[in-house]
Amino acid sequence: MISLRPESRERSAPPARVRRPGKAGMVLSLIAALLVVHAVSAGAVVSPATLFTGLGRTSEFVRSAFPPDLDRAAPIGWAMLETFEIALIGTALGVFLSVPLAVFAARNTSPHLLVYGATRGLIAFLRSVPDLVWGLVFVVTVGLGPEAGVLAIAVDTAGFCGRFFADRFEDVDNDLIESLTTTGASRAAVLVSAVVPSLAPAFVGISMFALEMGTRSSVVLGVVGAGGIGVELTTSMQLLRYDEALTIIFFIFVVVMAVERLSAAVRHKLGVQDAVAF
Repeated sequence: MISLRPESRERSAPPARVRRPGKAGMVLSLIAALLVVHAVSAGAVVSPATLFTGLGRTSEFVRSAFPPDLDRAAPIGWAMLETFEIALIGTALGVFLSVPLAVFAARNTSPHLLVYGATRGLIAFLRSVPDLVWGLVFVVTVGLGPEAGVLAIAVDTAGFCGRFFADRFEDVDNDLIESLTTTGASRAAVLVSAVVPSLAPAFVGISMFALEMGTRSSVVLGVVGAGGIGVELTTSMQLLRYDEALTIIFFIFVVVMAVERLSAAVRHKLGVQDAVAF
């Protein structure tokens, strides 16, 4: 007979529902609360009255945008093609630059600790500056046009891929690298002939994520004069040609979705489905 007395049951403490935060958690919570209060006092929160007024203006935009104007579909299509080319070339250039950056930014492949720290700092800087800011910088540097967009995408991609490529290098067993170098091969030869080929599927998957980001970013870069469809969209909105703007938005949607589907198909083919933390 099975006893149902409490002492016969396994005693286990119930899981903690709410844990008391530590000192660091308390300080961060206090800072977050102060920031929320400051944002509300500064008017950063949308009021119901403003939202109601905005909905009325949005309905006016929708009425003016339908039906979309297809008279300039051909020029818009060429501008969209230029936008994708900016993203493609900029991403390819950024991936090319990110490989040596990743080698120097990985603990097991960097030649020196100072090189490791400096390269990690450079990658963090490239990642922390938004691509729109890079676009403004390169518009000043090389002038208006797609060249500025390509350079902005390249720098942003180098920071993005450089960080994740370096993490993949650090996942490689250091004993494997050391065992190959004992056969007489240099560390550079081991990297080129063994380590990089083994990481190629992961690198391609990360690069496809970068292409998705670059395609979306290249649209915004056109707003600051870095070429592409963003120039067309800005002009249409400023001239209140909302029906033409809707056509441009539709082109952007189709291209971005096509790139995302292509990226997913390539990653599925390579068996690389791990998520990348943006």
